[in-house]
Amino acid sequence: MAVFRTIRESAREKMDKPLFYAMLGLVLLGALCIMSAVNSLSWSNAIVRTHLVALPLGLTAFAVGWSFNYQIYNEQWKWVYGLILVLLIGVLLFGSYQRGSRSWFVLPFFSMQPSEICRICTLLVVAAFLDRRARKVYDTSTLVGLGFLLIPIFGLIMMQPDFSSVVVTLPAIVVLLYCAGANLFYLGLGALFVGVAGFFTISWTYLYLRPELAETWLGSVFYQLAHNGWYMTGFSLLVAGLGWLTWWFFKQLRIFLPTLYFVLATLMILAGLFGGILLENHMKPHQRKRVETFLAPEADPQGAGYNVLQAQIAMGSGGVLGKGLFSGTQSRLGFVPEKHTDFILAVAGEELGLWGMFLMLGLYLLILWRIVVIGYESSDWYGYLVCAGIFGMFLTYMLVNFGMLLGIVPVAGIPLPFISYGGSNLVASLWALGVVQSVHARRLGA
Repeated sequence: MAVFRTIRESAREKMDKPLFYAMLGLVLLGALCIMSAVNSLSWSNAIVRTHLVALPLGLTAFAVGWSFNYQIYNEQWKWVYGLILVLLIGVLLFGSYQRGSRSWFVLPFFSMQPSEICRICTLLVVAAFLDRRARKVYDTSTLVGLGFLLIPIFGLIMMQPDFSSVVVTLPAIVVLLYCAGANLFYLGLGALFVGVAGFFTISWTYLYLRPELAETWLGSVFYQLAHNGWYMTGFSLLVAGLGWLTWWFFKQLRIFLPTLYFVLATLMILAGLFGGILLENHMKPHQRKRVETFLAPEADPQGAGYNVLQAQIAMGSGGVLGKGLFSGTQSRLGFVPEKHTDFILAVAGEELGLWGMFLMLGLYLLILWRIVVIGYESSDWYGYLVCAGIFGMFLTYMLVNFGMLLGIVPVAGIPLPFISYGGSNLVASLWALGVVQSVHARRLGA
């Protein structure tokens, strides 16, 4: 009863209506798209029933997130951190093994993916950590301490493994750190590591697609870097030498930068190389197929590239006005795979057309804009940081899904909140927006 009393009292407080109505609009569009996408499937009733159960649970999570004072997560951040570890350890011990990963709790009436809830909790914990070090956020010790805080979380997630959760959470944390005022040089080092590791991984995958390039001098060197220790040692010495030459060149130009910058940049390039080698040697076949599809979907139109090509065909066939809900031929005839999850936007593009895609994109941009405004109007630093992290999360969701459909981002198996089928993601996303509404309701002058 105390919870409902709190919700009634909170209902009398101010709500950010543009954010609320944009959220409801996306939820409605998502429900229609999911029902249309699965209409021709034999198991459609189970999918629709699950989504209809998740909707009231998600709206309840939104109401709870809105009604409770968001500052309680700051005060009790250690308990929130403990909850994250308990859920992630629990799913490894008692979770159900599905599609190559142990990421789900299968309960009597529904299933739950704890990493979705843990993602929001992680952002709340990181915001609390940075709030306590507001005056030391520029220090290296802050990033080191944050690293020790996050390593157990990401380690447990990768043990499932659930790479898509890391893909969404890491950019959100980077956005949070940037908004908190972290040292841009150290954030740049992180981007350098990811860029180098990604460059080598993509280059080696491209050699698999074009084996004739491996016979060239440059292609042979790239290949040997991942499989020959002597080549790796020689390349490491070359990078170290180039780092020293760069430092000497800047010194001759009388551009005096700390020597530590050059040392760390060199080490990060080498770490990126080693990270790329680890990815190359431990990449699973389905993960390599995703990278191959990103590089050349037309190279295997009946295999790895089929999903992306069919999704793009379906989206293009919708034109400007679309074919109408429940009237998409490509999706209803089964040409679009994973049409209610990974490629739900293809169904929306075919049936709602270009105007429907612009409507969805506009609603997402409206949500992002309102989160930014609420963050700036928050009554304390913690509220601002919470909004920054949730903004980064939804921005990543949007960029990955729209980019995946356009072929500029590899297929990552990441849902589009409010639109894609997925009860755990829907509940977690609505709770996140409820927390943002809590920040708005308790802003200065509210």
